[in-house]
Amino acid sequence: MIGLKRLLYAGALLLLSSQAGLAQDKTEISVSRFFGACEADYGTVTDVARANGECGIITALINKFNAESKDTRVKVDIVEWPGYDQLTARIRSGEPPTISVMHEAVISDYSSRGLLEPLDEGLKAAGVDTADFTDAAKAGVTKDGKTYALPFDTHTWLWHINLNLFKQAGLVDAAGKPIMPKNGEELLAQAKQFKEKTGKPYFVWTIANERAFFTRTFDTLLYQQNSEFFADSTKVNFATPEAKNAATLLKALYQNGDTTKGQDYAASVASFAAGDAGVFICGTWLVDTYDQESKKSGAPLSNGYAVVPFPQLYPGSPRVWADGHSWVVLKADLTDAQRKSAYEFLKFLWDNDFQWARTGHLPIRKSVADSAEFKALPHRADLAPLTTNGAARPAAVKRQFAIQEIENDEVTAGVTGDKEIDAALADAQSRINELLANAK
Repeated sequence: MIGLKRLLYAGALLLLSSQAGLAQDKTEISVSRFFGACEADYGTVTDVARANGECGIITALINKFNAESKDTRVKVDIVEWPGYDQLTARIRSGEPPTISVMHEAVISDYSSRGLLEPLDEGLKAAGVDTADFTDAAKAGVTKDGKTYALPFDTHTWLWHINLNLFKQAGLVDAAGKPIMPKNGEELLAQAKQFKEKTGKPYFVWTIANERAFFTRTFDTLLYQQNSEFFADSTKVNFATPEAKNAATLLKALYQNGDTTKGQDYAASVASFAAGDAGVFICGTWLVDTYDQESKKSGAPLSNGYAVVPFPQLYPGSPRVWADGHSWVVLKADLTDAQRKSAYEFLKFLWDNDFQWARTGHLPIRKSVADSAEFKALPHRADLAPLTTNGAARPAAVKRQFAIQEIENDEVTAGVTGDKEIDAALADAQSRINELLANAK
């Protein structure tokens, strides 16, 4: 009897040891991402269809991958947006993540220094058909003829609209759709009418502790005037009538009281949801969030949310600022197993392009963008023009995030009156060109 007990005990130990071994046999790779932290809501969710918003969907995707992969475990490192200071520090310490999220505008800064692994062969071996890349995605991740990232989305600049307030202001057509201004004069007139009818500002603007809002808005207004402000990738030109037109319009809106004042990003997101203004200028990543808000009974956006591409206010072009999130593999001494696991994860993200596109971002697969499933998502018909009208800066322009911050700071100074517009534009130009002259 004792012998039988010992035998059963030994068998149990062998089974537990075997199970532990299987768990330990998984290859671990580290993935660095922003998009926020939401473990309280989605920490155990593996059904991606139940997740909403950027943070929820990326968290559920990684949970699903870890639950289903027989060979790989992803260890997530969540960094604050945009995360490049942390990434650079990890590279310098010799401990970079295996994979990192990266804006397409930034890829050249890292690929030109040999810090990223070209992905062409690995993606092909993993079953990623790069011929299915959208044109925008292909342009964003291809540098010097090589693919340096797996594209994840194309994101761009939108007007999120409170239709309930627009109706109150008399700014909807017979079909109940928002009436969009066609030029600067109409915009100023609409803003005046909106404030008179609702007692609220026309715009939610993100100004406090913000380094991107005015760059994206200002660039859009320059694109619409066909301004080739980066005709030479080594220098910018803001000494143009188009630049002054754009800054002057933004300043008029600010000085007329047609915008919220002093709000940071979090406050702006909440302010629009609370019905504090009619239009929030922000990106594709909030479409799903506000669509969900519009389904709540009694909410300020209840049955009253619309979203459109940034309206064309100049006759030159409908182009709008755009960029894209992507995933890069950092140059490191990866084992064969780690490299295989990295491409397994990239293929998983590729296969789930539709799920990520539910955020509001535009898909990077032509097959997904053309699918009935994607077209059936809310508001996608209104956003369809952005697949061709999204405009990124030339890929050869280096230090694009640093440029973004300089430009944003100086345009903010001009708009808020801290500097004269001519001085602000001149300072932006000189500071950016000095930066580019020393860029490596």
